[in-house]
Amino acid sequence: MLRHIMCSPRWRYDPQEEAALTQYYEMGDQTLWNPSHGASRLFMSQVGVYQAELGLPSGIGPMEADQCQIDPVMFKAFIDALLAWHRRTSHGVMAALSEGFVATVLVLAERADMGVKWPSTGFVEAGSFRGVQVPTAQESTEEAWAAAIQQKSHELGRFMAV
Repeated sequence: MLRHIMCSPRWRYDPQEEAALTQYYEMGDQTLWNPSHGASRLFMSQVGVYQAELGLPSGIGPMEADQCQIDPVMFKAFIDALLAWHRRTSHGVMAALSEGFVATVLVLAERADMGVKWPSTGFVEAGSFRGVQVPTAQESTEEAWAAAIQQKSHELGRFMAV
């Protein structure tokens, strides 16, 4: 049964509906994630936000008949750009808001056995900082930053059904 969830004031959360229906994120024949409609809807909304922020397509295709194909080449480029963007932000709120999305994407990358490019902080692209900067709580080394986001990803992965 194909269902489209529209963003409108008439939509209401129904916990029974959320528990009964799931969607599939797949790369080829491999299922990477099988979330509820609610989790999938929030994730896909965030995909749109970060595609716009990075100016790159994610490789995460449209959800059709509760299935979504992920293009491995585009997804890899998106992940690498997302990690670089996340690492170089010094805005505490932006870092906090993006951390969960980054961890979720890393779970998918790990399940696809896709190596990720861990960025260095030795560069800042022109125009990469916008607005008033709210410093992150603490500057960290590359190793500490990568270890923290990997740990969050591993913890989150336990809750992401395959």
